[in-house]
Amino acid sequence: MKPKRERNIFLKIFVCLIYLGIITILFYCSYRLFQEKKKILSWDQVDSVEEYTYLDIYKMSEKFAFYEESNVGIHFVITEEPNGSWHTYLVAINENQYDRFKAIIDYTYERTTKEPDPVRVYGYPRITTKEMKDLAIQNIVNFLPAENEVVITEENYDIYLRNSYLDTTEEKKEKFSILLCVSLMLLFTVFVLFILTILDHGKKPVVVEETEKQREEKKLREKKKKKTTK
Repeated sequence: MKPKRERNIFLKIFVCLIYLGIITILFYCSYRLFQEKKKILSWDQVDSVEEYTYLDIYKMSEKFAFYEESNVGIHFVITEEPNGSWHTYLVAINENQYDRFKAIIDYTYERTTKEPDPVRVYGYPRITTKEMKDLAIQNIVNFLPAENEVVITEENYDIYLRNSYLDTTEEKKEKFSILLCVSLMLLFTVFVLFILTILDHGKKPVVVEETEKQREEKKLREKKKKKTTK
């Protein structure tokens, strides 16, 4: 009996170690998927209107287009690329937040000599309409330095200003991750199995082997019972 009990204990430990290994792997995978879900790409890395992104504004124009019904203004902004170059983009902001950008706008138009810190804005890319492109082409000459030799036209617009603008007026939408959900469900299931294995709730009946003497006594009792019945 003792060797059998020891084998059961070793088997139980072995199964628990397997569960621990699986739990560790699933926990790591869930953590990485969660971090990936939270990750926000910079504006120069996004390629989908579904991706939440950010952009650091170093210079900013006054609004050149305005949607009165939503109180949203469209501004030119200048940001620094990872390679150190500067690029001009379009950004939509709620004009109620104008004060947040006032220092940068004043510095851009040389109303002040104090250079402010860049402002980071978050939002979703939105495809630029033809109407907005036309307004941008008309007004960008008032924003870019006079010595800038690039003339923005309909043909080269997407090259210099991109075919989308950053809409900062939309709140971040939480995306449902199927992989993260499945990973967490598996993690929970394996963890429950691990706990059940440790607690060992499944109680097994104890089998007691009869001795020779007990079998003989049992036979005698059965014979006496038969005689009594007759």
